[in-house]
Amino acid sequence: MGSTDNDLAGVARARMSHEYTDSVLYERLAATVDQASPFAEVLRHLSETERGHYEFWKKYVPDEQPKMNGTKLFWVMFLRRVLGLTFASRYLDRHEADVVKDYRAIQGVVPRGDVPKFEEMVADEEQHEKEFASKIESSAITYISFVVLGLADALVEITGIHAGSLGIYNRTEYAGLAGVIAGAAASLAMASAAFAQAKQGFKGSARLSALYTGVSYFITAIILAAPYFLTSSMIYALTASMVLAFVILAVTTYYSTVISAKPFFRDFAEILAIMLAVTLVLYVFGYFAGVTTGIRSIG
Repeated sequence: MGSTDNDLAGVARARMSHEYTDSVLYERLAATVDQASPFAEVLRHLSETERGHYEFWKKYVPDEQPKMNGTKLFWVMFLRRVLGLTFASRYLDRHEADVVKDYRAIQGVVPRGDVPKFEEMVADEEQHEKEFASKIESSAITYISFVVLGLADALVEITGIHAGSLGIYNRTEYAGLAGVIAGAAASLAMASAAFAQAKQGFKGSARLSALYTGVSYFITAIILAAPYFLTSSMIYALTASMVLAFVILAVTTYYSTVISAKPFFRDFAEILAIMLAVTLVLYVFGYFAGVTTGIRSIG
């Protein structure tokens, strides 16, 4: 057996296990929804597509058995239960660009007679699966932009209000109370704005859009305010609140970018930079406002 044959066998051994795992995953995902729904049909089709890819690679190593990736199976099914079907499906699809790149890199070792089938398989990875996966939508996904809007605004505004209040009063409970009151008012304002925005050609419900935006904003405001009522230390309260803000931002940004197929780091870094800048500026502003008005003394 030549080196080319060895290379092909090595690639086939790894790829058949990958495709087999994905085929089983889509089949398992299909079993979690109503079998009469279009979602189940889409997922079964994806499973069949991956099964075909598995069989393509299997013929080069007929004596090998595929190795199921149990960790991946567990993780994707966990995501399906916790974050929904759409997220789990988009998560699986997220790495297809890397798969296509890997396929292009080993195209030269594929026997000439199998090249048409190979090209068809690459086309599946590039386009067909994305077209099917894009059809898997839950009602909540329709409103994800409104949830992200409420969360992002709350993270920036409430952390800034807390920092500004600390600068003025030097009392954690006052800062926490200011955040809660501002959060209640702002959540109503944000909900009203989302309602008006959704009325302008949005296909979903304007009322649900307003509800998602307002509730996500207010819940975030309560979470960020909680540390200020649990300690009298400004440093501990601000640090704990900022850590919570960081975690919320990371989780929601990751969720949003997986759903929308956007890069994670850019969106995360942009909002984080804005949040930190606003926190610093408003603390300094609050400090000097407090000193100027005599509410707090220098030091």
